[in-house]
Amino acid sequence: MSNASQSPQPSDTRPSALSALPAADRPDTTARLREALLAADFTADGLLELLGAPAYAALARAETVPALRATRGDSALRILVRLFLLQQPVAGGRAAEVLPLEDCLDAGWLRPAGGDEVAATVDVRPYGGPGGEDWFIVSDLGCAVGGAGGIGSKEEGVVLGVGGASTTLAGLTVRTPVASALDLGTGSGIQALHATGHATRVTATDLNPRALHVTALTLALSGAPAAELYEGSLFEPLPEQDRYDLIVSNPPFVISPGARLTYRDGGMSGDDLCRTLVQQSGARLNEGGFAQFLANWEHVDGEDWQSRLASWVPWGCDAWIVQREVQDVTQYAELWLRDAGDHQGDPAEYQARYDAWLDEFEARDVRSVGFGWITLRRSAAAEADPSVTVEEWPHPIEQPLGETVRAHFDRVDYLRSNDDAALLEAHFRLVGEVLQEQVGLPGAEDPEHVVLRQNRGMRRAAQVDTVGAGFAGVCDGSLSAGRILDAIAQLMGEDPVLLRDRTPAQIRLLIEQGFLEPAS
Repeated sequence: MSNASQSPQPSDTRPSALSALPAADRPDTTARLREALLAADFTADGLLELLGAPAYAALARAETVPALRATRGDSALRILVRLFLLQQPVAGGRAAEVLPLEDCLDAGWLRPAGGDEVAATVDVRPYGGPGGEDWFIVSDLGCAVGGAGGIGSKEEGVVLGVGGASTTLAGLTVRTPVASALDLGTGSGIQALHATGHATRVTATDLNPRALHVTALTLALSGAPAAELYEGSLFEPLPEQDRYDLIVSNPPFVISPGARLTYRDGGMSGDDLCRTLVQQSGARLNEGGFAQFLANWEHVDGEDWQSRLASWVPWGCDAWIVQREVQDVTQYAELWLRDAGDHQGDPAEYQARYDAWLDEFEARDVRSVGFGWITLRRSAAAEADPSVTVEEWPHPIEQPLGETVRAHFDRVDYLRSNDDAALLEAHFRLVGEVLQEQVGLPGAEDPEHVVLRQNRGMRRAAQVDTVGAGFAGVCDGSLSAGRILDAIAQLMGEDPVLLRDRTPAQIRLLIEQGFLEPAS
């Protein structure tokens, strides 16, 4: 933690006591290394082409044998994969043909490994940016997901590479151009790297100074602009007056007894770290700004989990909270004990750790733990009439969802400012890739019910009545909602006044869930 009495200053990103990291202040060497990696096609596409889909998928499971077999030979790309992804020493003479060897040794990207061989000091994983950029994620040895060591580690202070949680958050993030973006708990820098593509100024924080050093390497090796780096927990090290248009965080959200592993354990009681992060973010957002997090939360006996999460939302913010998964406390403890490799050690120590997790949950009457996404948006309208949606959605989705998230809050604004009378005067159109399903017994004259189904984004399904289905089917923006309902009433022999009275609620739901959008 930084001393709160001192004026916050950007971190100098010096590495901690783990194995030495490459120098972060050698831009010429880093640029030459990047050129060499690209020249050898050491990219996400090049890696997939070299290894093939089965070996590439095996790497994601931390199985290296297929990749080792695929990299037999002395091509430049094979040398780089063995060196930076598989942590295999290579002959110095061969490395010198592929890389600026002396510069890499001097800057610390490589080290002597005995005899004529050299070895990498960090994992470097090719990563394809959303616009086709060739990026590279730096992490500690053995800690690149898809590298030789898997994702878990017992090493305190270790910096992991990009994993499923990181890519999930990156896909969820709203990518509109902004002046300022903040990555809290940056780790290897993946969220900060994405932010450089659409933010003028990027700031990153982490409690672990080693992570800040690695973030600087990730940005430099990816050819991205540098970020402002601050050491400390959550918002503590940042200037109090600073506000942001975008805040993202894949925090150490694991609910555990203690804070043994900095990269995953929150170090606060229960889910207090995630709650604190959410509650403090509102005051740090500019008007219209988004804060987006991954989080774990407790399901406590006697408490409604949705109401509990809604109580976290800060004043002046709208919120959309989605629970993607729930695990009972035994499953949850086992997941994270295995993540750290505790199941492979002394059985008595493993049992003691397992007991400690269950004791912690039992003391707070926790029966299960939820995982999901939390998105806040700062809004003046939310000060008087906040929109807080807390839902469970374990079903398949289609990433990236950033545009879907932005559109959700646009719909919130629209519905908040338009009453039922205004909806009937408005023109709507059915969004793209929505299908209609009719469900009923074979041969029946009418379906039992009609379902509208999205094929993109959240892939929602909405059950509608005959009027709702007919209304959605003719929404192309040419007629107002009221005129469409009048025509439906005439066809069905219904009272148009009564139909206008009862249908706006269904229209409002179809707008809220993203099936209809205003035509103007």
